[in-house]
Amino acid sequence: MEHPTLDEERALAAQGYDVIVGFDEVGRGALAGPVMVGAAAVRARDLDALAVPDGVADSKLLTEHRREAIVDDLQRWCAAYAVGQASNDEIDEWGISHALGIAALRALAEAERRLGVDRGAGCRVGAILDGPNDYITKALDTFDAPDVPVPAHVICRVKGDRHCATVSCAAVIAKVTRDRLMVELATADPAYAPYEWERNKGYGSAAHRRAIAEHGVTPLHRRTWHLV
Repeated sequence: MEHPTLDEERALAAQGYDVIVGFDEVGRGALAGPVMVGAAAVRARDLDALAVPDGVADSKLLTEHRREAIVDDLQRWCAAYAVGQASNDEIDEWGISHALGIAALRALAEAERRLGVDRGAGCRVGAILDGPNDYITKALDTFDAPDVPVPAHVICRVKGDRHCATVSCAAVIAKVTRDRLMVELATADPAYAPYEWERNKGYGSAAHRRAIAEHGVTPLHRRTWHLV
């Protein structure tokens, strides 16, 4: 298993960024429920003394039990963290790429508020986004975008969740947050039981697709997607 480092975060700090935020998404390919983007922020001034948290890795390489076991430690490790989401209705309205951008900006705005980042203070924010496409900057200043105190300069890193500690933390925090929500939703209404979201977390398992074919879609399904 590859072990993430803080090399990318330190490189951004060396370029004069005061806050570095790692981002990763979860739920992009699900048939039901929201998409979420996690944000894990550290302060540049803390990087010299900061060590990569024990056990952190790409969330997809960790078992559900392991993610649950370490998520509290990862949240404490960050200077601030947040998880933004876009609902299934927003995904249907905007498309997945823009929905991801809005979810990421919601997370960034919340993380900056928790850090006390103010647009008038001259703070510079750098970001590392997992994957090849910068959907964050594209969504900035659009009609649907939240007010972000300080927009981030975004760099994209393929497999950033395996190589960058802040991105790995964001991935685990987002995954645990979304998994917990899908379990809650699975038990919120008896009509949702056939879809087995507590097991598949809204993704297209065979049981989930059979339930859609038999019972139809729910208000939590992405209706513009190929569901069966």
